[in-house]
Amino acid sequence: MAFPDPSRDQAQRRIETLRTEIAEHNQRYYQDAAPTITDQEYDALYRELADLETAHPEFLTPDSPTQRVGGVPLEEFTQIRHRVPMLSLDNTYSEEEVAEFYRRVQKALPGRDVPVVVEPKIDGVAVSLFYENGLLQYAATRGDGVQGDDITQNARTIRTIPPKLRGNAPEKLEVRGEVFMPRSGFDKFNAARAAAGEPLFANPRNATAGSLKQLDPAMVAKRPLAFIAHSFGLLEAGHAELHSQSEMFKLLTACGLKISERLWQENTAEGIIKAIHELDAVRHGFEYETDGAVVKVDDFAYRARLGLTSKSPRWAMAYKYQAERAETRLLDIQIQIGRTGVLTPVAILEPVSVSGTTVARATLHNGEEIARKDVRIGDTVAIEKRGEIIPAVILVRTELRKGDEQPFQMPTECPSCGGPVVQDPDGVALRCQNIACPAQVRRRLQHFASRGAMDIEGLGEAMVEQLVTHGLVSAIPGIYDLKLEGLVALERMGEKSASNLIEGIEASKRQPLWKLLFGLGILHVGATGARTLAAHFKTIDGIIAAPLEEIRRVSDIGPVVGLSVFEFFENPANRENLERLRTAGLNFGERDPVAASNSAASALAGKRWVITGTLSQGREEITEQILEKGGKVSGSLSNKTDYLLAGAEAGSKLEKAKTLGVKVVNETEFRRMLSGENDDTSYALEGQAIDAEEKSGAQEELVLE
Repeated sequence: MAFPDPSRDQAQRRIETLRTEIAEHNQRYYQDAAPTITDQEYDALYRELADLETAHPEFLTPDSPTQRVGGVPLEEFTQIRHRVPMLSLDNTYSEEEVAEFYRRVQKALPGRDVPVVVEPKIDGVAVSLFYENGLLQYAATRGDGVQGDDITQNARTIRTIPPKLRGNAPEKLEVRGEVFMPRSGFDKFNAARAAAGEPLFANPRNATAGSLKQLDPAMVAKRPLAFIAHSFGLLEAGHAELHSQSEMFKLLTACGLKISERLWQENTAEGIIKAIHELDAVRHGFEYETDGAVVKVDDFAYRARLGLTSKSPRWAMAYKYQAERAETRLLDIQIQIGRTGVLTPVAILEPVSVSGTTVARATLHNGEEIARKDVRIGDTVAIEKRGEIIPAVILVRTELRKGDEQPFQMPTECPSCGGPVVQDPDGVALRCQNIACPAQVRRRLQHFASRGAMDIEGLGEAMVEQLVTHGLVSAIPGIYDLKLEGLVALERMGEKSASNLIEGIEASKRQPLWKLLFGLGILHVGATGARTLAAHFKTIDGIIAAPLEEIRRVSDIGPVVGLSVFEFFENPANRENLERLRTAGLNFGERDPVAASNSAASALAGKRWVITGTLSQGREEITEQILEKGGKVSGSLSNKTDYLLAGAEAGSKLEKAKTLGVKVVNETEFRRMLSGENDDTSYALEGQAIDAEEKSGAQEELVLE
């Protein structure tokens, strides 16, 4: 006779509770913009759920918040036929044409008051979501309006697309909306690409479209995408009949979908134009880019009477705003070379004021874009500044040409080193193949020495420029060959400054392995990826010895990043540089037998820690100390946790640790364990006051993400 397992039943109940809580917090954060817990507290709930689902895989369901990234990378997109065709809208830049549109609607519905809804036209990628019995079945792009690409795996990574609808959802619901990249997310995303030497996206819409075309959903999950619903296609059963756009917005909101924050209801042509002006005044404060306003007849019965054309509805129109732009003369086109060798053409302009700032340079993105727009040196060009790193050339005033304008061709040789230039097989970017190229060397050195990587104080842009120009450094390992006498000979470099730089270089040899991996500038590998690789392989030699498939299987690495890592360590020039760094004495991980022995003998080795409360050091610093001793750090308590490091105001985690039987240590005892003074790990805090010395100097609330 089988008996129920109380712990299993308890786990199931906790999993269901956590899913409900996380769904509520997602609603408050992404839809309502009114979160009630911190990011760290949210991450703790998420990690607890993930741990429970790992321990009890029989309770894992597709709608769980942990399944945002699932499945293997796609080889190609399949096609999905829309339940109801996705039509495009007629659009105009003329307010008079908007008024004429409304007059046509009134004429077709004589004697009736015809309310309309005015809403922001989001500059994103149109997507259709299909829900059945409240569960997301698939997501598809607009495509040709009849069928589009199946992007279901990618859509599941977007937190504002709920895997399960809330409340009394219709049995079948086809939701239409826009996927976009928020302004702040786009700026950070492009800045990260610039730091990685990758081509920049021209605008948030291009970044969104490029993200949704990724075949690996793990890559999509790392990009800050969001979704806003604005209409529906199919609607079947399970809900009272809808009569208007206004009622539809209430239904979408009740189901847990996000809609635009500002909507206008008008019933005159004058009111519609006024709403368009009001939207223009506030749209730059929205989290998404808007390029216009959409005017829709509110009443669905009126829509049915107005009907459709072959391409668009007669009951809606889009008004598009003129983007903020200025005209100036293009004086020259220069090539900027990133640390990975990407050649980016940059327009040198007669300075002009755009959006309150003076602009003298603008991106031209790539050679294909120059050819498409037929950009020539000497042209009068229109530029726009739309939240990009630098402004962009939008169009060329060809009708103003005088005949002396000079066509531009992307170089076939690197302008910095004269080395070969090749086109990326999967894109339009041109790349210099010479890793010794001075322009690349400068960028790589700046990245290697940056605060987020090896943190070499004094080795900034100006110093790097001097070192490369004077031939003192031609590759990263050359940093560790620098001598005091060579530095003091440089411009504005005194003996004291030179000594400080030498000390900073020497100190960098002790940086943890992940910082070295990040500093090496491996394509697609950021700080998080570097940490993941270091934690998995432990040593540089472990990565070198790993076959491609093993690297790809590492959690959060995936096929694209995995291939980039594999190719980096297979490159003979990179291997030679690594050997030079090894000889210089940099930390390559646990290859040092003394360090490995210390780690293995540590009381922290192999133990899982959770950190909470206020401590005398920052979160990252304490985490590094645990990792260096062979321990692991988690964000949430579970029965797998070995220790809770509890500082002042430890809060609920302290009580939970007692319930789970997790050993609790204070900071004083943690320091003893770090130093190896005490291997007895049975310390516990029973609610006693934290020592005054622990409170002293405490700066940061530590709840690990």
